[in-house]
Amino acid sequence: MRIPAPMIQGQLVRRYKRFLADVRLPDGAEITAHCPNTGSMLGCQPDQARVILSESNNPKRKLKYTWELVETQSGIWACINTARPNGQAREAIENGTVKELAGYGNCRSEVRYGSEKSRIDLHLSGHATAPDAWVEVKSVTLCENDGAKGIGYFPDAVTTRGQKHLRELMAQVDSGERAVLLFVVNHTGIDVVKPADHIDEKYGQLLREAHAAGVEVLAYRARLAREGQPDGDLSLTESVPVSLEA
Repeated sequence: MRIPAPMIQGQLVRRYKRFLADVRLPDGAEITAHCPNTGSMLGCQPDQARVILSESNNPKRKLKYTWELVETQSGIWACINTARPNGQAREAIENGTVKELAGYGNCRSEVRYGSEKSRIDLHLSGHATAPDAWVEVKSVTLCENDGAKGIGYFPDAVTTRGQKHLRELMAQVDSGERAVLLFVVNHTGIDVVKPADHIDEKYGQLLREAHAAGVEVLAYRARLAREGQPDGDLSLTESVPVSLEA
């Protein structure tokens, strides 16, 4: 999966009203880009950061540019576009990168399910021996360093919606099917993923309950950059450990 060409490089001026970001282009012009992220984006909007934008030629769009990547203060790239992880996850499942979910013949997106009227990100069916798998995808971009190791935390803000998704996944396990929480690690400095108890303690508690009840918790990292420079490749490449220790 790639960011559609052309990729536009710029410098972040400010993010505001959650969905807007002013960016200075190489020629000095300032434009307003769409910021496709509802979270706090902790650590992913440093002053004057290098950013990568995608460009749309759709005349119906109000904003021509979309903010895709940001270079953090440590010089590491992160993908802040939360519209990307579902596609990243689906591609990685279908091409066999996510080995734990190999063997399914069918994949559907945004399937309605659950007593709380949710939509699952990916529903997998058609496996020769395994039950259907209900896969909830979450993007991880909050990184804090512990010595040489980068710790990725989810969520980066309190998420009642994320809590609901965990309850729905537990209900699928109770019904005899597979339920999977797949963290898409969209920050190249993250080496391990943990629940952000210091941000949303209830989510952390529910995640541990869900795992104990049989919900599978996986994490896979996107490549994002080659030799320190982004090249538009958002493909998931390798698994990252998940630690649920309090």
